[in-house]
This record gives sequence, C-alpha cells and structure tokens, in this order.
Amino acid sequence: MNSIKGFIVAGTHSGCGKTSVTLGLMAALSSRGIRVQPFKTGPDFIDPGHHTRAAGRACHNLDGWMLSGKTLRDIFSRYAQDADACIVEGVMGLYDGYSALDETGSTAHLSKELNLPVILVVDAGSMARSAAALVQGFCNFDPETPVAGVIFNRVGSSNHALILEEAISLTDVPLLGCLPRRQEIATPSRHLGLVTPEHLEDLDSKYKNLADWVEENLDLEQIIEALPDIPVQPRFDEVPMIPRTRIGVAQDDAFSFYYEENLRLLREAGAELVPFSPIEDKDLPENISGLYFGGGYPELAAFDLAQNTKLRRAIADFSAAGHPVYAECGGFMYLMESISKDDRVFPMCGIFPVRCSMQSRFQSLGYREVELSQSTILGPEGTIIRGHEFHYSALEEMEKIQQKSYRVTCKNNISASEGFIANENTLGSYIHLHFASNPQVAKNFVNACAESSRTEEI
Repeated sequence: MNSIKGFIVAGTHSGCGKTSVTLGLMAALSSRGIRVQPFKTGPDFIDPGHHTRAAGRACHNLDGWMLSGKTLRDIFSRYAQDADACIVEGVMGLYDGYSALDETGSTAHLSKELNLPVILVVDAGSMARSAAALVQGFCNFDPETPVAGVIFNRVGSSNHALILEEAISLTDVPLLGCLPRRQEIATPSRHLGLVTPEHLEDLDSKYKNLADWVEENLDLEQIIEALPDIPVQPRFDEVPMIPRTRIGVAQDDAFSFYYEENLRLLREAGAELVPFSPIEDKDLPENISGLYFGGGYPELAAFDLAQNTKLRRAIADFSAAGHPVYAECGGFMYLMESISKDDRVFPMCGIFPVRCSMQSRFQSLGYREVELSQSTILGPEGTIIRGHEFHYSALEEMEKIQQKSYRVTCKNNISASEGFIANENTLGSYIHLHFASNPQVAKNFVNACAESSRTEEI
C-alpha cells in the first residue's frame, strides 16, 4: 500500500480566501517538482478548472451527498496512487453541506470519509484575540474533525501577525502561517463563481504570484513534514475497451462544465469521446452516434454561437433523426430557441420550443435527486441519479414542452418535474448529473448511442 501526504484546505466561510490559498499551495508545491493531485469538495466546476491548471493534473470532484463513501474513496485512490501529495479544496465553511442538521456533503464529512487532516483558513481581517476564539469554536464544534492547523489570511501588518500568533497560543491548534492581505492577486469573480481559466489572461503569472505569496509566508517544509502519511489503496484500472461508439462532446469557452468522472465512466462503458466546438466548428465530428452538451457560459458566447448557423442546423438535424443527445444547464440553453441577454435575443438550435433569458439573480440553486418517470437515453423508468442545479437563466413558456421525464426531489422533500424530451432521444435539463452516483447511467447512454449507430447502418 502506498502512502502520500494529503490534506484538505477548509474555510470558516465562503470568501475567506481558501481558493487562493489552495491554488497557491498547489502551484508552489508543483513548482518544486512535487506531483500534486488536486480534488474539490462539492459540485463545483470552476475551481477544478483552476486546480487543473495550477497543479498540472486533472482535478476531480468529491461530493459526499451525491456520492457514497465507497465511491469517494475509490475516486480518491484512483487518482492519488501515483501522486506525491493530494490537496483537496473544501466547500463553503468547514461544516456546511446538504443540511444544517447533519454533516452530509460538508468538508468535515469528506475529511472523515477519506481520513484527511484539515488545514483551516481564517479571514483574520479586523480580528485579534477573537480569531483564537473562532478557531477554538470550529475545533470544539466537532472534535472528530481532524484540524491539523490554521492559516490566518488577510493579515494587515507584521504587528497584526504577532497579535494573532499570541492569540492562537491560547489554543491547542498549530499556527501554520499568516498571509498578508493582497487584493491584487485574487482571482476575479462573476455570476456562478470565479472567472474560468479559459476567460483569463496570463494565468501562469497569476498562479506564480499566488505561489510566491504562499512561499514567502508559510513554511511549506514544516507543513508537509507535520502532516501524517495517508495510506492509499493501490488500484488496477480496468483493461481499456475497444470503443464501440463515438460520442461528440461540446468543449470550448462556452461549454466546459463536466465532471471528469462522467467522462471516464463513458469511456469505460465503451465510448470514444470526440471533442468539438459549437463556437468554432462548422460541422459535427464524423461518424458520431450521440452528443453530450455540458454546462458553461453560453450566454457569454451567445453572439458567436448564434453566428454559427451551419452547426446549429446540423445539431438540430442530428436530434431530429432520433440520435441520442444529452444536454445539461448551459448545454440545455443552447438547444432552446434562443437566449436573451441585455435586451438582445440570440437564436440557438431550436430543438426545444422554449426560450431563456438571463436574470440578475440566480434562479435555482441546490442538490437534486432525480428519478426517471419514463425510459430515456439515461436508463429505464425508476432509475435514480443525483446531481446539482445552479443557473441564472429563466425558462420561458415551459408549458410548450409536453414531455418531462424527471421526478425531482429537492431539499425538504419539495418535488418537481423536469428532464425535458424532444425528438424522442434528446434529453435536456438544468440539472448537472453526477454519473458516479449511479454508474449504470453512463452505460445506458453509451448503449443508446451504440444502438442508434447500429440502427442507422441497417
């Protein structure tokens, strides 16, 4: 059994700077030649994109509500086994998850499932002795959550740092360092979260600045040395299958929100995934039997997407021919008649006879459990899958879509109908599904695509 250094960077709350600290640690350790495997707690897509760029290895999501404990450990072991260190970024505050009454889906929950110590990031701006009380409260709230140390962020001066060092000595929690306030190195944000790597310039310089910030103010050798060795169960990946079908996957500046595990499970089920750009490409990839549109920011690329009329028509024809098409959130928006933004209307693929418009406030946010109310390209009636929903667009004239295939359960057991069907085999939804919550779903979709290919040959 291998052993590596691993830890979770958690925060007291969203906005405390844990993403900047995480990226700084990943970039700093990677620059030393250390193989850092990044992970992200929760259903986020944007932070993993930054992790991947900073660490040079694909980041993977670990969500304790969508995925079982066994699945969490399997994903962690699969990608950690050939790394030197694993860094997991937490979600929201350390104890925030699916419910206010239990830890499911929280960073604390994940730390226990994976037996990983927590490094707690505290925004110490405008705090002195109270910072120690805050840290002590976090540690005492659940003594079973292994807090290995604290990093104070947004420290105002060397004198402020000295006060914080004195205050933390009143607790049993090791101080791992004080990071000075440097607003200029923060990654800019917009709706849905941070600006994605594809839309930022000079990323290498940004990550280097974060690495220097960490190197100059934290003793990385001491931190790594103090962390316990984490045993990682060796895994032997399945023998690669000869692909039995080709699936086009939309991947560009407009569509980049995919769980890496979804893509792996599709490949494992026998799919050759062929990337294409709805912005740039004029034709669909050759010899494909299915399409997968993930989420992203189609509203930011709405003009370019609308201009590419040839591909929009090809996608509409592909769907009309009955081939399997699966689209979620931003991908679903692209398959509608149009996207409205800033009093402008941009035509899209027109597969679903509805429109959407961008709003100033998010329209939906939270975990979702989906049960298929009829057979679809994702599986038979009764199939259960878990996912997450977060979007700023509002669907107009939803009653025009008669066929809905999802029975959706939200928090507090609120139910709704979703999962819209067009042309028999096109499925669109605002919900991002995590296929690892039910791996059979990936097999079902690949089977549907393979069957479509065989039918066409006949």
